[in-house]
Amino acid sequence: MSQTNKAANAIAGADKAPVEMTLADQVTDALMRQIRDGVYPVNARLPTEKFMTQQYGVSRTVVREAISRLKSEGLVETRQGSGTVVLDPKRSESFRLGWDDPDPMQAVLHILELRRGIEVEMVALAAERRTEADLAQIEHALQAIDGAVRAGKDGVLEDLAFHMAISHATGNPHYTALLGMLTRAVKDAIKLTRDHDASNRDLKAQVRSEHRAIFLAIKSQDVTAARAASFLHMRNTAGRLQMADKKYWEGASQTATQRLVATDLHAVLNDN
Repeated sequence: MSQTNKAANAIAGADKAPVEMTLADQVTDALMRQIRDGVYPVNARLPTEKFMTQQYGVSRTVVREAISRLKSEGLVETRQGSGTVVLDPKRSESFRLGWDDPDPMQAVLHILELRRGIEVEMVALAAERRTEADLAQIEHALQAIDGAVRAGKDGVLEDLAFHMAISHATGNPHYTALLGMLTRAVKDAIKLTRDHDASNRDLKAQVRSEHRAIFLAIKSQDVTAARAASFLHMRNTAGRLQMADKKYWEGASQTATQRLVATDLHAVLNDN
């Protein structure tokens, strides 16, 4: 089978996960598998954006998001005149999330703890620096969460988009890149936990209240309140994960933590 045909079958051959994946997730995972399986070996050049949009049936925006994720995981880099090139994953020491933690819940909680330290300051900077345009994007994302919940969805993807909108408001692209990686590692676990929890109505109301407090602090540019609201939200997020019973963490959560082993922070601060 030719390299092109192997690549064309990548998404169709994806491992089926019990959670919804965005198009960017699907393309990213497909490209990661192709790199891992040698379809694109070290120093090989990835196809052009135009080719991949046709290959996967997605927009250029989706392809660019997937490439950005691969860059921040140290798998590829863009070289002048050469396009996007596959890197040697062993070229240097890298920081891998969850690789040595046999306890799925503890692995996710460790990442949330790391994310809390980053996100509390990120929200404070957003409160200090946000523009009216930034605020409008954050409010739009908050409204999207409410819309998803009204439609009977769990609102996880919209929730994560809310946090990403805040990262953009900092004016520091490294926050967006790093938060995207940490979010990718814990997204499935958060979604599965919400699906699992019997007190969904109370849970969603609690999350909504926390998000609202963050938004209002950013709107009023109250840095102290922003830090406090973000800290409370991240602490409660960890608490909600711990509410799930042991059977959940022994079963469904194994899928949620598969991403931990593949999540690499190498070069995340050098891209973007």
